[in-house]
Amino acid sequence: MTAGRIRPFVRFYPHYLGEHRHPVCRLLHYIGSWLVLLIVLTAIVLRRPAVLAGAPIAGYGLAWVGHLMFEKNRPATFRQPWYSLAGECLMWWQITSGALPIKERRGNS
Repeated sequence: MTAGRIRPFVRFYPHYLGEHRHPVCRLLHYIGSWLVLLIVLTAIVLRRPAVLAGAPIAGYGLAWVGHLMFEKNRPATFRQPWYSLAGECLMWWQITSGALPIKERRGNS
C-alpha cells in the first residue's frame, strides 16, 4: 500500500462510503450514475458515439459538486481512480437494490 492508497478494494470501499456520508452528495452521485447509464444507452440506440462525451460531464460533474459543496472533501477519483469507479458502481447498485440508504440512519444511542 503506497501513501494515500488503500488496498485491496474490500478495505477501500468502507473508506469510500465514509467520504459519501452527506445525503445530498450521495444523491448527486446516484443521479449522476443514472445519467451516465442513460447517456451510454442513448449513444448505443442512436448509434452516435459523440453522445458519449456527455457521460463524464454528467457523472463527474454532479459528483464533484457533491464533494465540493456538501462533503467538503476531495473526490477519491484523484487518488484511486479505478477503485473509485468500482466504488461508484457498487454504491449505485446498493442504493438501487435498497441495500444502502441515500440518507444514513442514526442510531438510537
